[in-house]
Parts: sequence; structure tokens; C-alpha cells
Amino acid sequence: MTDFAIPPPATPSVAVAGTDQRFPVHRIYCIGLNYADHIREFGSDPERSPPVFFMKPADAVVANGAPIPYPPATSNFHYEIELVVAIGRGGREIDPRQGLGHVFGYAAGNDLTRRDLQKAAKDRGEPWDTAKGFDHSAPVAAIRPASLGHLARGRIWLAVNGETRQQSDLSQMVWDVPHIIAALSKLYELQPGDLIFTGTPAGVGPVKAGDCLEGGIEGLEVLRNTIVAAAQD
Repeated sequence: MTDFAIPPPATPSVAVAGTDQRFPVHRIYCIGLNYADHIREFGSDPERSPPVFFMKPADAVVANGAPIPYPPATSNFHYEIELVVAIGRGGREIDPRQGLGHVFGYAAGNDLTRRDLQKAAKDRGEPWDTAKGFDHSAPVAAIRPASLGHLARGRIWLAVNGETRQQSDLSQMVWDVPHIIAALSKLYELQPGDLIFTGTPAGVGPVKAGDCLEGGIEGLEVLRNTIVAAAQD
């Protein structure tokens, strides 16, 4: 038995739909600017934008239904509904034609973002870590196993307090799931337990304490979270 100097942290995990099982999270990868309308929304050309990857810590995951505290150091806190791919079989240099064979399942996720910090980082040519990889920044609904079918199209949407803010179709992704997996596997050795957030459509915007977020993807569990005031020390 290993004698740790301090108690090891719990393994972050996500529910698996229709079972009592949990999916242990190894890493969280994200792709930015992967819907043409969202790329244009941010003033870029979708025909010329290569995939942009960044990461969130594994323990940034938030369960479906759990409250999300408004994060510190921001006054422009944004939602981004996304398809999340759960990796069940690892590998490197994966051929796109074999990409779906590495998928354990799919879920709806929300790539929460401190937009003001992201803009400042972009302006200075700095990484996005503080804008994207903060506590409670990766809510994920239950993962539907890929044995029930892969997802290449279907409605993706998000509503704030019942008002639809984002709405598109998975078929509008610039980089589809097999090619995202292939591209990532050239940069990292993918491992079972990895999650991949695959980008968001247009319509991103700010939220405040008290706002109720609902987001979904056709065929998957709807993700619901409420923003609450930051805890006071």
C-alpha cells in the first residue's frame, strides 16, 4: 500500500446514463472556434482557422443539477454549450477513420469562460488558462454510451432562464469528432478517461448569479445548472 504524504484527492468522475457507474476523468481537452457561425461571431474566417486546443483541470467537472458559484476575478462570465466526447480507448497518431472506435460515449457540457480574462490574454498573446481552466468551469451531464450510436448531427441548444440563446446542429462543426480525435492524438497520447469538449455555436453571452442554464443535444441528457453567488469567506 502506498504511503502518501497527504491524503490523495478523489478521482473526478461523470455519471454514465442508465447505470450506477461513473466515468473517471483523466484530462479535459477543449477545442475552440469549431462552428462557422461562432468563428464569424468572433471576427475570424472559418475557412482559415486551424483547430485551437486548450485544457481544463479534471476536477473542474460539475455534476448535472449542481449549483455553480460565480467565479472570482471576472465581470463577464459566459456559457458555451458543447458536445462532450468521452474517450474509452487511448492511443496516439490515430487515423480519423479509426477515431470513433476510441469513443466511450457522448454528453452535453458547458465550457464556462471568464470572457474578460480571455480577451485580455488574447490581446497580450498569452495562454487562456485563467479564462478557461478555473474551478467549476466544466459542467457535464450523464454520458450516453457510444454503443447506442454515434453523433454526427442533431440539435444543440442552450437557454438562460427559459430563453433560447444558442441553437445549431452538430453537423455545423468545422472539425468533426473523428478529426478532432486524430488531431489531438498527434499532440498528446489520449488515455481512457479523457473528455473532449468539441466547441460551441454562436450566441455565447454573459450570466449572473440567479440565472438558470439549460443546455442539450438531441438524444442526450439535458444539462441543468444554476449560477449562485460566490461563497464569502
